[in-house]
Amino acid sequence: MSSLNLDDFTDLIERPDGGVRRDAEARRERQIVPPGSLGRLDDLGEWLAAAQSAVPVRPIERPRVVLFAGDHGIAGLGVSARAAGSAVELVREVLEGGRPVSVLARRQGVPVRVVDMSLDCDPESLPEDVVRHRVRRGSGRVDIEDALTPEETEAAFRAGMAVADEEADSGTDLVVLGDVSVGGTTVAGVLVAALCGTDASVVTGRGGLAIDDLAWMRKCAAIRDALRRARPVLGDQLRLLGTVGGADLTAMTGFLLQAAVRKLPVVLDGVVTAACALVAQRVAFRAPDWWLAAHDSGEPGQAKALDRMALDPVLSHGVTVGEGAGGLLALPLVQAAAALAAELPEVPAKPEAPAAPAE
Repeated sequence: MSSLNLDDFTDLIERPDGGVRRDAEARRERQIVPPGSLGRLDDLGEWLAAAQSAVPVRPIERPRVVLFAGDHGIAGLGVSARAAGSAVELVREVLEGGRPVSVLARRQGVPVRVVDMSLDCDPESLPEDVVRHRVRRGSGRVDIEDALTPEETEAAFRAGMAVADEEADSGTDLVVLGDVSVGGTTVAGVLVAALCGTDASVVTGRGGLAIDDLAWMRKCAAIRDALRRARPVLGDQLRLLGTVGGADLTAMTGFLLQAAVRKLPVVLDGVVTAACALVAQRVAFRAPDWWLAAHDSGEPGQAKALDRMALDPVLSHGVTVGEGAGGLLALPLVQAAAALAAELPEVPAKPEAPAAPAE
């Protein structure tokens, strides 16, 4: 029997400080540029001030990209444009600096951390700091079997929590969360459809590397079949993740919840992180206040999940590559919002009129 009680997160997670947010709004009204004239940047600055519990808001000085990696057995059905079990190739490219997230992170001076949860490869083929949280080699094929055993599910969830604690303890002040997976968007579609009560076709997208129509139909059928296995366990979020999730998505869910406990703001990247956030919202309804949706990737499952959580994406550039790239594109806007909120001068107070002479 699991010793992990997800209900504890409801008590542990508080909303960002509403009083501080009101103070940030009041400060914004006193600045020389009229409120609202900076558009979404005003809202971002106030969100960050509340998350930091600080007015004026502090600059984001130690952001970090955290990518959870894994392979999914469902990819063996031909639902992805990439070969099943090939996520390790993407991970190596990230580590070697050749992926979009690597280029953007290098340009912005943001470190990238990759956490292998279930890559289908020999763990000795990757650095120790990447593989030390690994739960298993590949997650199960969720249309016909569980993704994880109960023990593996708990281990993956706790690993995500541990990574959140490690980041908070190291001084990271904002995380861009992403995934490196093959088959991950299919599993994410299952979770979103199950939690939103929709059909498979409503959440089935084309993936990071776009698939053709036949692959899309296979993907839709795989999500449909996995949904039949998901519905009986909808009331238990940990069982749901173990049944139709995977080690990487389970870890991301644990990460998101523990980051909210530690008051560490998180920027969500694509459909996989959105699906994990949706599961986490079911666990603790206040948690989404600590998250920011970076962009609209065009994936229908992501749009459905973000709408359910009332999270409005910052950007809409059609970036589907995943791996945190969209999150890094949004990061400069968040940093700009913080700088403007903190550094714009206030309108000088008008001098008081001299008192009328006594009669």
